[in-house]
Amino acid sequence: MTSKVTINSLATGVPGLDDLLGGGLPEFSFNLIAGQPGCGKTTLAHQIMFALATPERPALYFTVLGEPPLKMLRYQQQFSFFDPAAINRSVRFVNLCDEAMAGDLHRVLARITEEVAAHEPAFVFVDSFRSVVLATKDDGNAHAHLQHFMQQLGMLMTSWQATTFLIGEYFTDTDANPVFTVADGLIWMRQNVQRNAMVRKMEIMKMRGQPSLPGLHAFRITGDGLQIFVPGKLAAPPEEAAVPSRATTGVPGLDEMMGGGLPRGYSMLVAGPSGSGKSIMAAAFLNAGVLAGETGVIAAFERRPTRLRNQALAQAIAQDRIGLVESHAPDISIEEVMQLLAAEVHRLKASRVVIDSLSGFELALGPSFREDFRESLLRLVTSLTGMGVTVLMTSELEDRYTDLRFSPYGTAFMTDAIIVQRYIEVESRLRRVLAVVKVRDSAHSDELREYSIDDGGLRIGAPLTEQEGLLGGRPATRRRATPVGEM
Repeated sequence: MTSKVTINSLATGVPGLDDLLGGGLPEFSFNLIAGQPGCGKTTLAHQIMFALATPERPALYFTVLGEPPLKMLRYQQQFSFFDPAAINRSVRFVNLCDEAMAGDLHRVLARITEEVAAHEPAFVFVDSFRSVVLATKDDGNAHAHLQHFMQQLGMLMTSWQATTFLIGEYFTDTDANPVFTVADGLIWMRQNVQRNAMVRKMEIMKMRGQPSLPGLHAFRITGDGLQIFVPGKLAAPPEEAAVPSRATTGVPGLDEMMGGGLPRGYSMLVAGPSGSGKSIMAAAFLNAGVLAGETGVIAAFERRPTRLRNQALAQAIAQDRIGLVESHAPDISIEEVMQLLAAEVHRLKASRVVIDSLSGFELALGPSFREDFRESLLRLVTSLTGMGVTVLMTSELEDRYTDLRFSPYGTAFMTDAIIVQRYIEVESRLRRVLAVVKVRDSAHSDELREYSIDDGGLRIGAPLTEQEGLLGGRPATRRRATPVGEM
């Protein structure tokens, strides 16, 4: 019986790409990096090349451009992955412009063969391969010539045991093309502008021998190169410490209403109208953890915590007891926020996470990511609680007195506990009430409690037993039954 061939996977050096590929890049594979101009194809190729190439396993980068490689390198050296010491030592650039402009694919192939034989590279890049195709003289049988050229190039690279990348500008992925057929891997990069956001996404359309992740995945280009945000890919939970099974909320009286506090590893939604004290409750939750010797993380999508608004929280952030995640990028995705939160959780070994608020979170996302906000939020909450942290989220809720709602996003089902805050009118004054709607698998109070906000935070009062119709916004004094005999 023939033994199974083992395919060695190469680490690409691009954050998130190995996970997207299903464990790395198959060695000796023949790959196409495709997409429209400006989506980051050349940057991705260089990032992979500098991560993989060594003097013992060098890389050849063929450029088919109307400009010298020096001009391209001028821009690529702005990235942190660029290593000038590697040039002509482990990375060599070869310009194929003259051969390509001659319009003869055989001449192009001969030059590639000559360079490969001379330098014996482990990695070969051709950028842009599309330029070779466009420069080919059309004698009415260009499609057959291209297919024959691709087969020869693929055989050549296989015989030399080189991992190959063809970089090409393609605008659609529906056209039949011999390049797509011969390639072992097809990495498609997309970008579009929506309002003021440039949204970039990557799809692994094909990767032979690898269980790659399906679908479109957001990525960002920074000074460090590309970073792909793979949903649900988080590190293992931090080491468990000897802590109580329930986390205190930091609000006097609320723990008792919840049956002893919020169970560890639960997610809680605090929903209420503007000014009801949601952010104050979230800050109290984090500060209570700091007082108990725990660390936390807050994702702030409305206002950055300052000493003026909450001195204790701002001080804990300054002391690195609480990590702060905030971004003003117009094209941020939930997956990117998820990775930022996970990084802070593991850096601080945090046990508490606050997202303040879901309303601001949705508005902070790139327009195309808002369409899947509900589904993506479920993945985020599941991933965070799966890491063992306790999560508190706030949500803006318009006070409608004709119905009882807990979230404008339909997210109530995905949380383990819900606290709802409402305004009521009593004697021509606005007063605040709250209730614990649910604490999964735990007994909890079903009372409506009035509460106030002062310099010390939230103060929960006694149950409002003398009034009824509180959730309608205009409570009335409850009528007492008349004792028998007094009629």
